[in-house]
Order: sequence, then structure tokens, then C-alpha cells
Amino acid sequence: MRRPVALRLQVALATTAVGAAIGVVALPTQEASAAAGAATGYATQNGGTTGGAGGQTVRVSTGTGIHTALCTRASSSTPIIIEVQGTINHGNTTKVSGDSCSTAAGVIELKQISNVTIIGVGTGAVFDQLGIHIRESRNIIIRNVTVRNVKKSGSPTSNGGDAIGMESGVRNVWVDHATLEASGGESEGYDGLFDMKDDTQYVTLSYSILRNSGRGGLIGSSESDRSNGYVTFHHNLYENIDSRTPLLRGGIAHIYNNHYVGLHESGINSRAGARAKVENNYFRNSKDVLGTFYTSEAGFWQVAGNVFDNVTWSSRSGDNNPAGPNPVSNTTVSIPYSYRLDGASCVPDVVRQTAGAHTGLRESDGNCTPQTPAPTTPAPGPTTPTPAPTSPTPGPTQQPDGPNLSIGAGSDGSSKASGTSYGNVRDGNLGTHWSPTGATGDISIKWGSATTVSRVVIREPSGTQGGIGSWQLVNHGNGAVLASGSGAGAIAFPATSLSKITFRINSSSGAPKVAEFETYAR
Repeated sequence: MRRPVALRLQVALATTAVGAAIGVVALPTQEASAAAGAATGYATQNGGTTGGAGGQTVRVSTGTGIHTALCTRASSSTPIIIEVQGTINHGNTTKVSGDSCSTAAGVIELKQISNVTIIGVGTGAVFDQLGIHIRESRNIIIRNVTVRNVKKSGSPTSNGGDAIGMESGVRNVWVDHATLEASGGESEGYDGLFDMKDDTQYVTLSYSILRNSGRGGLIGSSESDRSNGYVTFHHNLYENIDSRTPLLRGGIAHIYNNHYVGLHESGINSRAGARAKVENNYFRNSKDVLGTFYTSEAGFWQVAGNVFDNVTWSSRSGDNNPAGPNPVSNTTVSIPYSYRLDGASCVPDVVRQTAGAHTGLRESDGNCTPQTPAPTTPAPGPTTPTPAPTSPTPGPTQQPDGPNLSIGAGSDGSSKASGTSYGNVRDGNLGTHWSPTGATGDISIKWGSATTVSRVVIREPSGTQGGIGSWQLVNHGNGAVLASGSGAGAIAFPATSLSKITFRINSSSGAPKVAEFETYAR
């Protein structure tokens, strides 16, 4: 039976003990950090975005813990910094009641509140199939978190299928160093990764990764929803996205120093009177990366300094009006804040080293050089032990760059369990997987000629975690062990030329599953 939650998060010993029992730990004031960081872009306007700066810092490991931290504040505007470690999912996210909150089960609900920071710490914070919903709220910061595979149809569903969604009078939100990802488009049950609608203003999305989704995100839910705007997107990676990077309906957006790779249908879609300043971005291997698409209600753009690398443009006709092949400005946008602008040519490398969760909150100095900020999160105290890592984690310079070499390659293995396939590990779909017939086995990626590889990412299926135990990464040609460890994750090793690479599972907890065996040159 679930016990009622009725604690105030104070540093008194008795309260800390109760909090620890439900996954909430109040940290002493001297351990509170500058977790709020310094907001950038339009989030600095309208009074600025400071999140929970100056408030109490608590650490949680469940969605219920997040709701409890919100609901036990003195008021709905009392500043609070919530440090999150671990996996947040439907099983540990329940509704909590209180005078300072309005929460719901199955979603992280930031409703009718203000002055809150949520930041991932330790071994990371993963919101698995669970979205973050911001409604009628202001002054919110979300940093260093992964939100993945949030569905609007199928099971389980959360947040209308949006990884992060904002609506109804939202003001001043900064989302930074986040990884937002899905495993397909609307037909697979997913919606947008980063959506804003119904009077949402003064938002910045920075140093984040948005990938493997049909829809990157939108500003405005329909052609008539033009009450949104003043949004900045900078130093983000959009990868393997069909469209909406973003879709703009009305309002103003500043889009600079982003890296776009593999946009399949369209990219920045400015329509219904929207105006976007698009500068020093790098577009690669994509289609129709800027324009007005799927409507006759035009939007506008100011362009400067962008690089278009292997970008294809469709013909203009009807409601399809790409800005290319030689984009020119058709409006001007005045930016009210100062910002550091990297040259477009170095954007892929800078974004590779800085964007996404668990990359050390690194930022560019505006001269194409990533910088590591001073520590912004406290080390766990004796009441909040951090478990030893169970999977290899990429360091700031280890995030793979370039194409996934496994796509289009071959694959084989030692055995395959019923209903699984060797090819499932190279199809780009986290909804399919390979398993051996027992608790151990090999899965390999192979090419027709020698290929240089220095990075591997092993991904488990959506909703699966911890099945893979110890492993070795082997050069199949000569049997040399390139790396060894335990658990899924990113693996770095000296660049090696080979024609076949094998991931050998030597132990497991239950039936091990590999959804994707990604390989990269660097």
C-alpha cells in the first residue's frame, strides 16, 4: 500500500530520513550549486530565467520524488533545484497532491508553478517513455537530461507523445544539454520532441540533441495559434528527423549555430507570418532545410553565414516553397540580447563535443572552442551514494561524429532467438532487436572492404535496461580485443581498420537484447 506523502523538505535529520525513504533527499545549503547556470537567448528576456536559483537543492531518483519535491514547497513559487539521478518511468511516477503543485501520474507535470530547476546529475537522468509537460508555468530550467520514446498512441502513452511540451501561458523556459529522441514517427506512436503552443514565449533550447523522430518540434499548434514566439535555438544537433526543425507558426525565432544532419522531408518551416533569423548553421545530407511548406500562408526568414552541404531542394509549387537552392533574406529580425556566434564551418565539431546530456555541460566560447564550465553540481553526500557505473559512458570528446557505418552494412552472429534478427541491430529502429538463444552470444557488423572504426554505441530496446552483462569488442579478423566492459552504452577505442567487428556478450541478466550496434569512424 502506498503511504501518504506529508513531508516538508528541510535539512532536519528526521525529515531527511523520511525523504530518503521515498527517493527524495534534501541537501545541506552549503552543497547547493549553481545548477541553474546562465540562461542564453530569448530566455534571458522578460525578466530572465533563473529557475530554482537560491532555493533548496534536493536529490531524487523517481518521478514520484520529483512531484514530491514540488508539492512540499512552501508555495508554488518557492525556488527549488531538483537533482535527478537514475531512470524515471511510468512505474515510479505517481500523482502527488499538495497546495504547491498540480501533478499527474505517467508524466512529469510542471503545472501552475514557477522557479524550478530540474537537472540530471551523477550517472545521468533518463526519462524513459515519460514526457515533461510544462503548463501555465514560468521560470523553468531543465538541463542534462535524456527524454526518450514518449508515445501518444500504443502503450504506454505520456504527454501527448511530446518529449517536452509547453502550453497555456508558459513564460521563460531554458532547456539545455538535453537529449530528446524517439524511435520513429507518427505511425509508430510518437509526436514532437520539443513543442510550444497556446501562448508560450521566451524559450531557449541550447546544446541539445534531437534525433530519430518524425517531428523535431513546433511553435504553434495550428495556423491560428500565433500567440507563441521569442524562441532561441542554438548549438543543437538535429539528426535523422523527417520535418519540423522547427515548424514556426507566427512569432519570432533566432536559430544559430545548429547542426542539421539527415532531414528527410523539410527542416525549418517558417509559415503563418513567422519570422526567423537563421545564421551560421550547418546543414548536411538533407532536403528542403528552410522555407514555407504544407501551407499557402507564408513565413519569412533572414539568412546569413549558413553552410549547405549536400542539401537538395525541391521545386516551388502550390504550398511547397523552399528557400533554396540559393536562400536569400525576405525579412529582418532584430535580436535584443548579446550572443557568441561560432563560424558555421566549425559547427559540426563544436556541436559534436558539446550537445546532449552527459557531456559535461560544455559550451562554445564563440571561437569554435568548447569550454568545460566550473563544476555546477555537488558530489553525492553520504546520504545519497552514487552507484558504480554499469555501462561505458562517452566523455566530452567521445560522442560519435559522422554517419553510423552500420547502416547499409551486413551483420551476422552466433545465434538468434525466436522472433529476432541479426539485421535488427542495423536498421535504426530501437523497437526491434537481436538476442542470442541463450544468455551469451556474438553479434557482428561486417563490410565488404576494410573500414576504419573508433567508436561503437550499443543500444538496448526501448524500456529495456541492464540485461547485458560483461562483454568484449573484438576485431573479428585477428581476434584482437578492442575494448571490454559491462552494460550497454558508448565505447571508444583506438581507430582500427577492419572488415568485421564483433560484440561478444560473455554474461547477462536474463535474455540480453541489442537494438542497435552503431559504428562510427570517429
